[in-house]
Amino acid sequence: MCDLLRINTDRTVMLSDGKSRFIAKGKPIHHFLGTSTFSEYTVAHIGSVAKIDPAAPLDKVCVLSCGISTGLGAAINVAKPKKGSSVAVFGLGAVGLAAAEGARISGAARIIGVDMNPSRFEQAKKFGVTEFVNPKDHDKPVQEVIAEMTDGGVDRSIECTGSIAAMISAFECVHDGWGVAVLVGVPNRDDSFKTHPMNLLNERTLKGTFFGNFKPRTDLPRLVEKYVNKELDLQLEKFITHEVSFSDINKAFDYMLKGEGLRCIIRMGA
Repeated sequence: MCDLLRINTDRTVMLSDGKSRFIAKGKPIHHFLGTSTFSEYTVAHIGSVAKIDPAAPLDKVCVLSCGISTGLGAAINVAKPKKGSSVAVFGLGAVGLAAAEGARISGAARIIGVDMNPSRFEQAKKFGVTEFVNPKDHDKPVQEVIAEMTDGGVDRSIECTGSIAAMISAFECVHDGWGVAVLVGVPNRDDSFKTHPMNLLNERTLKGTFFGNFKPRTDLPRLVEKYVNKELDLQLEKFITHEVSFSDINKAFDYMLKGEGLRCIIRMGA
């Protein structure tokens, strides 16, 4: 969130000199978010580099670099569900399942998964999701369905879709007086959030987060250390659904676009 390295998808060059560090066939290859990580060796800004325990298994902890940390941190750092509480997670992709994992680790008793793709429900059980709601199965807003299921609303909700409708539902499904909703998904540029002011006056809390409120250079190494030392019941293996060689990198994009996988490991040397 610092001014220098704030996420900017339009910046395609290095900060130091405004140029790319890669050239292919005489043409520059632009950086994405200043990292250019689809290469075996890369040049990165020092603020984008986190030094981790060299004993950590790279084919597991690499998934913590984005997405998994975002969802996990949204739960344990921002929503902070109490033991025995109820949590609704909107969107059961990799980020949403990481949020469910964070709610499970925190001791939530009810984790309600909300998604319009019923094929995701069975997989979500591995991440602690206990109940499922498909908005298409109901003729009323999903926030009303969840309020009825939970006697007034859940204690915490975490939105991981980027859909404005889901964001509004996530906020309006938390309980008056103490409910906290956390927005994780990135909306379209022209979207706007609309809800009745009484939802705030009734003492519901709305929060947002980037990268799960982890500070990458300091918190990521600590998270890796906790995983390696088994101080945190974080099962990264569950997120890795495919593995391909670098020459088959397009298959990884296909898995993502078709919603067939969570995280795909790319073997750079193959």
